[in-house]
Amino acid sequence: MLNISPTKLNEKVDLMRFEAAQKVFHRRHYKYFNRFLLASAIITLVVLFLPWTQNITGAGYLTTLNPDQRPQTIQSPIPGRLEKWYVREGDFVAAGDTILFISEVKNEYFDPRLIERTGLQIDAKNRAVFSYEEKVRALENQIGALENERRLKLEQAKNKLLQSKLKVQSDSIDLEAAKTNIAIAERQYNRTTQLQEEGLKAVTDVEAKRLKLQETQAKLISQKNKLLASQNEVLNAEMEIGRVQAEYTDKVSKAQSDLFTAQSSQFDSEAQVTKLENERANYELRSEMYYIRAPQNGFINKAIMAGIGETFKEGEELVNIMPSDYDMAVETFVAPIDLPLIHLDEKVRIQFDGWPAIVFSGWPNVSYGTYGGKVVAIETFISPNGKYRVLLAPDEEDHPWPADLRVGSGANTIALLEDVPIWFELWRLLNGFPPNYYTPYDGVETAKK
Repeated sequence: MLNISPTKLNEKVDLMRFEAAQKVFHRRHYKYFNRFLLASAIITLVVLFLPWTQNITGAGYLTTLNPDQRPQTIQSPIPGRLEKWYVREGDFVAAGDTILFISEVKNEYFDPRLIERTGLQIDAKNRAVFSYEEKVRALENQIGALENERRLKLEQAKNKLLQSKLKVQSDSIDLEAAKTNIAIAERQYNRTTQLQEEGLKAVTDVEAKRLKLQETQAKLISQKNKLLASQNEVLNAEMEIGRVQAEYTDKVSKAQSDLFTAQSSQFDSEAQVTKLENERANYELRSEMYYIRAPQNGFINKAIMAGIGETFKEGEELVNIMPSDYDMAVETFVAPIDLPLIHLDEKVRIQFDGWPAIVFSGWPNVSYGTYGGKVVAIETFISPNGKYRVLLAPDEEDHPWPADLRVGSGANTIALLEDVPIWFELWRLLNGFPPNYYTPYDGVETAKK
């Protein structure tokens, strides 16, 4: 009913005579309610000025601090077939313990005496290399002998050439002497003939001088022939030097050609020996790969390839192993807007799944069941989930983490930031502002200007 009339009905009608009105309009109820509202307002006002620790919450899981301590799978670098298991799931294995034995599936490695036969091939090739080395040594000796013989032959031919030249000089002198003799014989013959015509010499004297002249002429012709023969010998000696040089050059060249051929065969055999030794080393290493061994101390989690006789390719996962010695850590994720607020060595509170806890995110000192951690690594590239990964290690100044924690279990993290009043935090949340940007105090005092 609208109260629009100037005549007020409540002033003319007494409602207190009714039982319902007496219960509703009793004055003492207003008194208690007003006291309650006043107390609530005072408490709310006081609470608004209480300190509140800004924080960044995140969800993650337990992992290990070092990469080599995390669960890993064991693969085989060669293809094969499962033959025998030496462990069961859950067994503890030490580094180097045999986990699995496999056999070959490629036909080029089926021979059980492959390494031995490769060794025999290497021995045969080594003997071939030795033979070629001996042949090279013999050819080098042969080339040395040919060089020495050529040197001696050339010396002999040069000596013969020198003798021929000296003989040419001697024959030239004899030719000049014969010319002188024939001139003398002609003058004597002419004088004797003139004297015989004058009657001073007998005819026999003239004939004697004519005979001597003829003999001298014969000697001159003979000496000319000797000179020509000596000159011919010089030419022959020079030709002999060229012939010896050409002959032994051909012999030495042929021996060097044989030497280079032998050296080439030797180098080829040495290359084959090296290749065979490489193959034998590969075969030996491959035979050791038939036994799949544990890379470190740990527990067998799961046999991925289980059946006997089952084949697999190289690099295929065979068994999963969890290292027994590891340093626990927590891997959590923060939003990009909160990443500038995370710093190395910053304190973080952690709640582990399975451990009861009472958490007050704004009052970490009042929380119960949380454990301390510190930031040891911050990822510089965003993860596929749209957040940045942060790695947390146990805080040595806080109480230790539970001993029964297992890698892979969940964890909730609270990164503690700046202390602000509650009213400021409510105002920040209503406006959607990020927490206050700050740099943690490092204990170094800055000089005031």
